[in-house]
Amino acid sequence: MKLTTIVPCYNEQEALELFYEELNRVTKQMSDVTFEILFINDGSKDDTLKIIKKLAKADERVKYVSFSRNFGKEAAIYAGLSNASGDLVAIMDADLQDPPSLLPEMYRAITEEGYDSVATRRVNRKGEPPIRSFFARMFYRIMNKICKTEVVDGARDFRLMNRPFVNALLDMKEYNRFSKGLFGWVGFETKWIEFENVERVAGETKWSFWKLFLYAIDGVVAFSTMPLSFAALVGILMCVISVIAILFIVIRQVCFGGSAFGWPSMACIIIFIGGIQLFCMGILGSYLAKTYLEVKGRPIYICKETNIEKEEK
Repeated sequence: MKLTTIVPCYNEQEALELFYEELNRVTKQMSDVTFEILFINDGSKDDTLKIIKKLAKADERVKYVSFSRNFGKEAAIYAGLSNASGDLVAIMDADLQDPPSLLPEMYRAITEEGYDSVATRRVNRKGEPPIRSFFARMFYRIMNKICKTEVVDGARDFRLMNRPFVNALLDMKEYNRFSKGLFGWVGFETKWIEFENVERVAGETKWSFWKLFLYAIDGVVAFSTMPLSFAALVGILMCVISVIAILFIVIRQVCFGGSAFGWPSMACIIIFIGGIQLFCMGILGSYLAKTYLEVKGRPIYICKETNIEKEEK
């Protein structure tokens, strides 16, 4: 059986060789499996591509796809799935936060226990800033409340999948991709393996708090229309409050007189309602922007160079 390991890389020159050595150590223990290591260079600006080419020259199992620019991790994952030739396909980060030592257990779960995929999740967030951990947990809670697709708290992109699972993911050719949601949406039998959080072996994370925040918004917009319903509900609620307020002012003016003055309070109310309207327009704009990107039909990524021959794709 052939197993393709997809490794998205963006400025990972410090970690690549360490990752390759660790993965090589694990693959030697799995003598009944043929391995393909597929690096996806996501427009790195350091020596990542040079190191990948060096590894490919020394090891014929190493394949690579190099993008024309940085398209993002989601595009790198899709490119890996599109070019993987294995019966089984794994997705792993190059920073060793996804322990290669779990691969044998994941392989047995599919080949012996009959699962379609094996996914991993962290049982803690040791080493992460407390604020980031708090917002991450809140994101998963919100996602699972407003989405029909289950997104497991602490889930990593690190998972092993059989070919039907991979083909189901490839059938979804949407431009705005959120893999954690797509994994759950396609269904199939999935086994979860828990492990302690592992810090990066080298280099620095490429995910700032702002990038994670935007990624979270992409996930919500991709798998839930609840924000649109929320915007409509807020609009109706504000209309009802406005009608009640107008009736109250009219009745008080008729009964007591001289009570309709007070432009500062009126200005605050107008600004508040205007803010609610802009907020709701922003929600609508997010969905419209995603639709705009989808209908343009642009490719998810552009390959600049690769060592994968056409017949192998």
